[in-house]
Amino acid sequence: VQLQASGGGLVQAGESLRLFCAASGRSLNNYVMAWFRQAPEKEREFVAAVRWYDGGTEYAESVLGRFTISHNNAKNTVALQIVNLKPEDTAAYYCAASVRWTMATAPSDYRYWGQGTLVTVSS
Repeated sequence: VQLQASGGGLVQAGESLRLFCAASGRSLNNYVMAWFRQAPEKEREFVAAVRWYDGGTEYAESVLGRFTISHNNAKNTVALQIVNLKPEDTAAYYCAASVRWTMATAPSDYRYWGQGTLVTVSS
């Protein structure tokens, strides 16, 4: 499966942003798709995941209440809505996918990766 992330940009603290990941190549019914982020000189960290067949979601505790992951079956896309952005949200955001029925939060659990989309939040 091929993943294409988009939607990043330069925003001010307190603003909102919506990231998109377009998936192509095959049916996603047995996939979990996720967003990770990586700030400069930091390790890649889990943000959120969605299980395609039932829409189940999981979030990193640090983003609860501000990040919302969703998927669109018709368009084969996953979105990450971010509200009240903070400077510490500045990072490259990556979408990832893997064939699995259970949620996963480690980068090594995901086989397919898109290129990053950069989010920069100014204070």
